[in-house]
Amino acid sequence: MAEPPPAPPPGPLDPHPTPSDPAAPASGTPALPNGPVPAPVAGPANPTPASPVRSAAAGREPAAGWRAELGRLLEVAALVGLVVTQPLLDVLGRSPDFFLFHRADRGEILLLVALIAVAPTLAVGLLGAVTRLAGPAARAATHTLLVGLLLAALAVQAGRHGTGLRGVPLLLVAAVAGAAGAAAHRRWRVPGRVLRVAAAGPLVFVGLFLFVSSSSAVVLPRGEGGAAGAAQGARHPPVVMLILDELPLVSLLGPDGRVDATRYPHFAELAAGSTWYRNATGVSGWTPYALPAMLTGRYPQRGVAPHYSQYPDNLFTAFGGLYDIRAEESITRLCPPSRCDQPVSPEQGLGVLVRETGKLLGQLAAPVESRIDPEDSYRERTRAEAGLDAAEPVPDDPKFRWDSLDDNQPARFTAFLAGLKPTARPTLHFLHLLMPHSPWSYLPSGARYDAPEDLPNEGAGWVELARQRHLAQLGYTDRLIGETLRTLRATGLYDQALLVVTADHGVSFTQGSQGRGMDAIRAAPDEVGWVPLFVKSPGQRAGRVDDRNWEHVDLLPTVADEAAIRLPRPVDGRSARQAPRDPAKHFYDRPGQPVPLPGGVPGPLAPPPVHPLVGTTVGERPTGGSARVADLAAFADVDPDTGRLPALVWGDLPDQVPDGTLLAVAVNGRVGAVVPVVARDAGGRRFAALLADDRLFQVGANRLDVYQVATDGTLRRLALS
Repeated sequence: MAEPPPAPPPGPLDPHPTPSDPAAPASGTPALPNGPVPAPVAGPANPTPASPVRSAAAGREPAAGWRAELGRLLEVAALVGLVVTQPLLDVLGRSPDFFLFHRADRGEILLLVALIAVAPTLAVGLLGAVTRLAGPAARAATHTLLVGLLLAALAVQAGRHGTGLRGVPLLLVAAVAGAAGAAAHRRWRVPGRVLRVAAAGPLVFVGLFLFVSSSSAVVLPRGEGGAAGAAQGARHPPVVMLILDELPLVSLLGPDGRVDATRYPHFAELAAGSTWYRNATGVSGWTPYALPAMLTGRYPQRGVAPHYSQYPDNLFTAFGGLYDIRAEESITRLCPPSRCDQPVSPEQGLGVLVRETGKLLGQLAAPVESRIDPEDSYRERTRAEAGLDAAEPVPDDPKFRWDSLDDNQPARFTAFLAGLKPTARPTLHFLHLLMPHSPWSYLPSGARYDAPEDLPNEGAGWVELARQRHLAQLGYTDRLIGETLRTLRATGLYDQALLVVTADHGVSFTQGSQGRGMDAIRAAPDEVGWVPLFVKSPGQRAGRVDDRNWEHVDLLPTVADEAAIRLPRPVDGRSARQAPRDPAKHFYDRPGQPVPLPGGVPGPLAPPPVHPLVGTTVGERPTGGSARVADLAAFADVDPDTGRLPALVWGDLPDQVPDGTLLAVAVNGRVGAVVPVVARDAGGRRFAALLADDRLFQVGANRLDVYQVATDGTLRRLALS
């Protein structure tokens, strides 16, 4: 009788080898030459190929292999859930505005959640399963490697939250942690068993997102609710409300404390014909809290989605019984479908959600510091990008030097202007425009420029650049205010309408406290809290200033009084027609936790210094040294008719050039900016300059020069590459 071949030993790297069949001969028993194999002392007779014992073992081997693959897949699912699913759903669950801005419907959100929970696990699992074709040893080694890599990725996230390590040191520590975890998983069974139990984690994370998170209201809205207001007069004027975003009052002020009419002529024009509530403050630095407070008249008390199901009593439901509603919201959905239709956004669809979620995952997985704020990516689409026809009237300002620049007008603003027409029924025209909110990409003329997404907004040199870019975009926002006023006058609505122009919150550009968080609120409350607020009553011609203590919960009751509507429910706010409130101000970084703001109207900030070289013509200068400029080729062929200019210049310098050295950046022989050299950032940049005056550029080839400014004021031209 022929002896069956011995079973192969388990792979040396298999962490969970399958025990050999007890009925089979030991793999280490040698066959005797020229003779039969001795029968074992105990047990059944040696099986033959046709033996039922052997057949049963053979039948169990495939099943055992599939069970091992299933176990490995569960281990991968647990780790991917911790590395990908949990952090992504946590951020998205706290950011319902992400879905509202992209106009995602329930089906798209559920598909995105399914992709987040399943696709990465299947991709990693399939990668490992393919290596099974190379044999059990390769399969086991690949699985151990994948476990180690996922543990290292998890260690990066844990290290960013729990330690001060960043960059290469954090990667090294994470690599050690991943290797140690992989070795433990290889050596002992317990880690694998724990991971298989933890494979239920992604289901838990999905359940928390769908039923507990702030975004659950967007996925599973619970009714519209909201009672309509009652008429308390016979005359209901048209209402036009333009809510800007991330605009500090101090950015508009000139040295005399008034609106700077030179830089912002249209805001000054607005102030000259309306009531300027100069002591107006927002109630939160985050739009999903700030805007609902403005439109409900109530202070933020819960961290819920800015959605009509969570805020059923608001401006739109109160006005909806008497007014037609034409609302253009951005990152809120406070107007219910029964009151107004939401326009289709060009920046929506599952593909957009997947793309933006991929960017978010890159931030979460990076070993460097990143401020994860989905609002930072919300950019207004231009009219040209949306394919919209021009709105009337066409701007006639001579500073629109190229006709195509008008195509850069934000698409939702174009639609808003097109709807500003007299109607038979009273109409509420509402627009929340993400201007001059970052990302900053507009020059005052309306021309757009490109900038790296990871350009720092904090640190020496960078925060000054951020403020310059903010002020440039504010210059373009002023132009949009001018178009609004022209349109209202051209259609006859200006005298008839109640016009409100304000912003939801400000932003700090104070060194070391940039942004809208608590550090910024404590260090620069005048930049974060105080916002412009202009209210023009129907028929008002003369401007006036009112320094009463205004908080943005006062907006709804004031507008309701002006429109002769009695609100159906009490609010926290106080109408401007009533006696002024007490001087206490409330600011909510977190719902239900008010932070007091100091009283008093803020004065103007010191204007950013302008170097005397800016605007001067530079002749021939000695050469010496070098600099590397990104996208230098863009200056070779400038076409202003595209509406884009290479107005932001950034690059690197040799280490020998000390920090603080001044650089003069000139286009076609005229200096457009003087900036300092700073420490190299994560993208390898040591300088960046905004050339805000687009008159520096010409059609066709443009010459870019960068000069090093010596302490005595002499210039040395650098060779560019």
